[in-house]
Formats: sequence, C-alpha cells, structure tokens
Amino acid sequence: MKIQTLDDLFLENLKDVYNAEKQLLRALPKMAKAASSEDLRNAFREHTEQTKGQVTRLEQVFETLGQKAKSKTCNGMKGLVEEGQEVMEEDASDPFGDLGLIAAAQKVEHYEISAYGTLRTFALAMGQKEVAGMLQQTLQEEEATDKKLTGISKTLMKNAPRAEEEEDEEEVEVEEEEVEA
Repeated sequence: MKIQTLDDLFLENLKDVYNAEKQLLRALPKMAKAASSEDLRNAFREHTEQTKGQVTRLEQVFETLGQKAKSKTCNGMKGLVEEGQEVMEEDASDPFGDLGLIAAAQKVEHYEISAYGTLRTFALAMGQKEVAGMLQQTLQEEEATDKKLTGISKTLMKNAPRAEEEEDEEEVEVEEEEVEA
C-alpha cells in the first residue's frame, strides 16, 4: 500500500499491532507453562486474558474507522517471540529461567508501549478522539503489565545467587582496562 496520508500510516501501523497481539496470544501460554514462579505464571495468564481484550479493542478501532480488521505480519513481534522461545530453551537454574522470561516479556511490553503510544498520538492528530481513548486504555494496560513484571523480577532477584564479590571486582578491573584501550 502506498502511504500518502496520516490515515494511511495509521492504518498500516494498526494492522501491524493487530498481528503483534495475535502472535503474543500464541506465545503467552507457552511462557506461562515455562515459568517456575507461580506469580510469573499467573502474570502471563492474566496478560493472556488482557491481550484477548486488546485484540477485541483493536477490532473495535477498525470498526470505528469503517475498516475491516486486517493484519500484516509484524516482524518486530516475530523476532521478540523468537527471542522468548530461545529463553525457554535455555538451561537456566531457578530463578534465572524466570528472570530470562521476564526480560523477554518486558522487551515485548516496551515494543507494545511504543506502538500504542504512537498510534494514540496519530489518532489524536487525525481528530479520532474515541479511537485515541481506546488506544490509551491499551497503553495503560501495557504499562501496568511492565510494572508488574518489574515487581516480580525484583522479588526473584532478592534470593538469586550472585558471583563472589572478588570475581565481581576482577570483572570491573578487566572492563576498565578494555575502556582505556
């Protein structure tokens, strides 16, 4: 499609995020299954349900604009989902597997936060206040999910084994030498 107006650009980005959410709906249950922390499993399950609502909301956005809900492959999300799959295949002891899952999930959340913030801004510029409101609601949900994942991560890190302090000091010295070079 040739993009000649803000409306065209908005619609292309809307199709992209619609596909991204559908990809995420397939990935989240796998992430929940891979999580060992009950809090993290529950967070992924809750976000799966929330994402279903977000897909429905996107369909309402299409409808409000008089468009058929269509998607185009979101390569960004495709790559993020692949990274998440790699994390699930790693041999990581507790809590590092869960922390890896959180890192992968937060990359997704930040991608979505960016996408929804941009779409909301475009909608406002187009005079589509109702659409902007729907996108703002999803943006707030994505931000809340990101904060929830940060909280779970902090809890898991409290009990995470760390390298000895002496090893940490040696690493800092090596890093400082590399910077000077």
